[in-house]
Amino acid sequence: MEYNTAREQMIIPEYGRNVQKMVSYALSVEDRNLRTILAKIIVDVMASMNPQVKDTNNFEQKLWDHLYIISDFRLDVDSPFPAPEKKDVYSKPERLPYSEGDIRFKHYGLNLENMIKTVRDKESGKEKEELIGMIANYMKRSYLTWNRDSVSDETILLQLEELSKGELKLGETDKLIATSEIIPTLKPNKKKKVKGKNMQQRQNLNRKQR
Repeated sequence: MEYNTAREQMIIPEYGRNVQKMVSYALSVEDRNLRTILAKIIVDVMASMNPQVKDTNNFEQKLWDHLYIISDFRLDVDSPFPAPEKKDVYSKPERLPYSEGDIRFKHYGLNLENMIKTVRDKESGKEKEELIGMIANYMKRSYLTWNRDSVSDETILLQLEELSKGELKLGETDKLIATSEIIPTLKPNKKKKVKGKNMQQRQNLNRKQR
């Protein structure tokens, strides 16, 4: 018995081991014309095994690319498409740099700090007051997203003051959105009481069924 652990590793498992064996056989054929004929047959088999690939753009080229990949780019045939470069197929994407800067409160994110900087530079007025209220309410929602326990408005306002370096404060008469509106309390389902008449009807029905 031959176990999968002892077999050659599958390069593209979607096409199965038989296709990979066909490709290995084509590599062993010395005649180039015969190899080309075998390669076209293998591509047709690959297309029949994955009919959904025909719905994609340039599906024929993709099948030939897969054929070259399965052959470890060693297949030398007259292909209707240029063979892909191994370095292009297996090249790793460049590492994305992390955003610089220390985020004071990570549950608010860097975007909030940028919003605070923008509002902080605005001239005093009604628009600025409204924006401060919107930011404070956003902070409360964000806080409760990560911490489902209740948070006091005083905590939010102190953190807003800290992030804005004391320049953004909520108006004395302004209030934050209630916690109950952000996290609605779920009331348990109450079972309806069965009245005496309904109980009697059920008992009569059970007697009939007996």
